[in-house]
Amino acid sequence: MTRIMAKVKEPGRKIIAQNKKARHDYNILDEIECGLVLTGTEVKSLRAGRASLVDGFAEITGGEAWLHNVHIMEYAQGTWTNHAARRKRKLLMHKEEIRKLDSRLRESGFTLVPLSLYFKDGRAKLMLALAQGKKLHDKRQTLREKQDRRETDRALAAVRRRSQG
Repeated sequence: MTRIMAKVKEPGRKIIAQNKKARHDYNILDEIECGLVLTGTEVKSLRAGRASLVDGFAEITGGEAWLHNVHIMEYAQGTWTNHAARRKRKLLMHKEEIRKLDSRLRESGFTLVPLSLYFKDGRAKLMLALAQGKKLHDKRQTLREKQDRRETDRALAAVRRRSQG
């Protein structure tokens, strides 16, 4: 008896929106992937790539995680059933994860910041980060280190080119 093995499709990940400024403004301590409770028009708008995470944040109230200020544009072909662009959305996480995050958030200086919004196997997911705000001198130090790394990489590339040619 022969058995035909079906091709297993590698899980796809289509990035919709990223919050690049979050890594500049915050020290990222932990990253958590969670789902979102969305309406139909929100999903259609996300499939068109119409979202922004710039002012977004998450909070835990009443044992539930909520996402605030994430802008998902109204669906162009939507009717009276269209969604509000900046409504608060429930995040889907395990109770134990929520409890752990809640205990960490009670400490001063910690916040939940969305890093990226993407589709994973056809479902909308959000990468959420437990973060602590950076001071201005920390931001400058990070930029200086990044610039130094770039200059070092350029110098090494130039030396490699000279030795090969």
